[in-house]
Amino acid sequence: MTTTKSSESAAKKDVAKLQRAIVDGLEDVKAQDIQVFNTEHLSPLFERVIVASGTSNRQTKALAASVRDKVKEAGFVKPRIEGEDNGEWIIVDCGAAVAHIMQPTIRQYYRLEELWGDTPVRLKLGAAKPAAPAAAKVPAKTAARRAAKAAAEQDAD
Repeated sequence: MTTTKSSESAAKKDVAKLQRAIVDGLEDVKAQDIQVFNTEHLSPLFERVIVASGTSNRQTKALAASVRDKVKEAGFVKPRIEGEDNGEWIIVDCGAAVAHIMQPTIRQYYRLEELWGDTPVRLKLGAAKPAAPAAAKVPAKTAARRAAKAAAEQDAD
């Protein structure tokens, strides 16, 4: 039983190390809107899905190459890459984690975030918890603005 727990702990550390390598590769080439999803409970094929945006074909290709290099540097097997030909949506299969690097229009169309979960995990261990989705914040701000505006109008009367 101790062996099983220690092997599970080692596997989780490997996934965390792999996740860090992928995120570092994305950040090195200035990926936008990086989100990491824990998919352990959704798929037996991989434990993390990472979604990021690049603004052009050239940037998405550079992001995929950077992820490949960082993953290899971290001591993992060289990832398989699909979609480099057109660069609109590139998938980097790193085994326990899969990175989807997409241009913004493709990302908005397919909305992978809705498929894999609406609560992203921390990008890096020790980092602050991810912010709540922007859609959840807007109504509270709007309500506060409306209340302040209504109060100001009442004071003016």
